[in-house]
Amino acid sequence: MGQTTPGAAGSWWSRLWAPPKRKWLLGIPLGALFAFILGMLVWAGSAAMLHATSTTHFCAYACHEFEAYVTPSWRVSVHHKNAEGVGAGCPDCHLPKAVGPMLVRKARSVNEIWGHVTGKIDTQEKFDAHKLEMAERVWAYMKETDSRECRGCHNPEAWDLSAQDPSAQKKHASMKEQGKTCIDCHKGVAHELPPGAEG
Repeated sequence: MGQTTPGAAGSWWSRLWAPPKRKWLLGIPLGALFAFILGMLVWAGSAAMLHATSTTHFCAYACHEFEAYVTPSWRVSVHHKNAEGVGAGCPDCHLPKAVGPMLVRKARSVNEIWGHVTGKIDTQEKFDAHKLEMAERVWAYMKETDSRECRGCHNPEAWDLSAQDPSAQKKHASMKEQGKTCIDCHKGVAHELPPGAEG
């Protein structure tokens, strides 16, 4: 009397709270907790890094070549200074909003870092010598994405063609039928066209 049989509720309850015989099993929930915390830190760090490197300030001023050879032409363009005071910065034109395409674009930008590190574009003369090649790479990317970043601000469905000048009305009305996209006609809108480029 007073003893619990092996199948009794008291025995089950005491086994539940008894220290485990296999103490290594405690490592499973602790390891999962550690992995979760580490994952959250990596995610937060990655999100912060993505945000920090997706600003006009980072693009236009963190890189010597861009600050010296690219930013000045953008600062006098209609994409920066205009009557309405509505500007477009580097990420608006060069960085997709969706995460997947954004990461692809950031991976492609390694070419620019490589040009900086190797000194390929570290002087005005060297930069100018490669400017057309770099611009053509950007234009090809914009063409293959159907000027996706342009359409982030300029929605053809919302155009009032009658408010545009006659030449623009005609070109915009037929661009779909001709298989054209924004970058086909607007290559020099935010930066000076490089010598040898067709506008």
